[in-house]
Amino acid sequence: MELVAGVDEVGRGALFGEVVAAAVILPEAAIAPLTSLGVRDSKKLSPQKRQKLAIAIQAHALDWQIAAATVTEIDQINILQATLLAMRRAVTNLKITPHHCLVDGNQLIPGLNLPQTAVIKGDQSSLVIGAASIVAKVWRDQRITELALTYPHYDLANNKGYGTPKHLAALRQYGISPLHRQSFNLGGATTCDVPTL
Repeated sequence: MELVAGVDEVGRGALFGEVVAAAVILPEAAIAPLTSLGVRDSKKLSPQKRQKLAIAIQAHALDWQIAAATVTEIDQINILQATLLAMRRAVTNLKITPHHCLVDGNQLIPGLNLPQTAVIKGDQSSLVIGAASIVAKVWRDQRITELALTYPHYDLANNKGYGTPKHLAALRQYGISPLHRQSFNLGGATTCDVPTL
């Protein structure tokens, strides 16, 4: 059986926090049950549904891994390159080497010595990419919710680091934290003197 890894990222458009990627390898036996459970693009699922599906995906998967690129890396090499770096890390962290990778989007992962195919809107058309999107989204959301306790000003538990009006207003009021992406448009906020708890 050909082992195919689905690879997807989450957090690319956020103003705060790492960009996170997941790589998932599913056995053929998992396709029917995960399809019937409703595995698809993580953005189209409620947080509660994503949580349940992530547990089911991890239980069925032959292997799955999460990796990230840091805010510093995002600011140094740009968000696209950081996204591809997180994807490469996720695939290379797999304990089982896949025969092929299906990568969400229109870019192949540089430096990955494996056959790969870029699939535009793959999180909607491919079960294994959809599974990766769910695992990545649940992991990153949990991480940002934990960080919200350290950085309470930005409403992170609700916005998950994305540029909502409340988040942008907090940036103007309090300035940026060490985990805001300085290479992004942060609404003119420049100071780094945000108190942490």
